[in-house]
Amino acid sequence: AEQGLWYPTIVTSVVVMLLLVWALYGLSGAGAIKRLPLTKLALILIAGIFLLRGISFVGLMPMFPENSLTFWLISSGICLFIGGLFAVGSWQQWSVLGGKNA
Repeated sequence: AEQGLWYPTIVTSVVVMLLLVWALYGLSGAGAIKRLPLTKLALILIAGIFLLRGISFVGLMPMFPENSLTFWLISSGICLFIGGLFAVGSWQQWSVLGGKNA
């Protein structure tokens, strides 16, 4: 981005949009907003992606050698925490999510 390249801006924008959609699915699963299509499936996939990212950092580290160990530990911890929240929330709402509008 400091070099004036458009690539970092596009990638960051896509990540922001993806996280926004995931947040909306989290709110939908919690019943805070209207039920979104395929909420149950989406919540399972979102939790799985976050948890997988959290535990797979050791395999990802060689692909991004410019990132520090501190970065990997903190970002992986955050992913595990968020994935755990999605998983626990989905488990708690499982019977509600199984309704005809899920």
